[in-house]
Amino acid sequence: MFNHRKTREYTCMLLDMLDNGEIDGKAVAEMCLAYMSEDEVKDMCRSNDILPEDEDDEDYDGQPDEAQEWADFDPEC
Repeated sequence: MFNHRKTREYTCMLLDMLDNGEIDGKAVAEMCLAYMSEDEVKDMCRSNDILPEDEDDEDYDGQPDEAQEWADFDPEC
């Protein structure tokens, strides 16, 4: 399973809470999906091969689009 205890402290904590039944999986999924942008949800679906064939863009190259690049741009550089 997930084994990055040092680098993903909160991820591991949440997964442990799920495993122990302390929080509902559907509630976590709804929180994550509400937090993520539509593009992030689509990318997650694409990365995990859960998009229907007709939904998956054949010309998708895995690279961020211009808006995503500017969102990640650090003006302090």
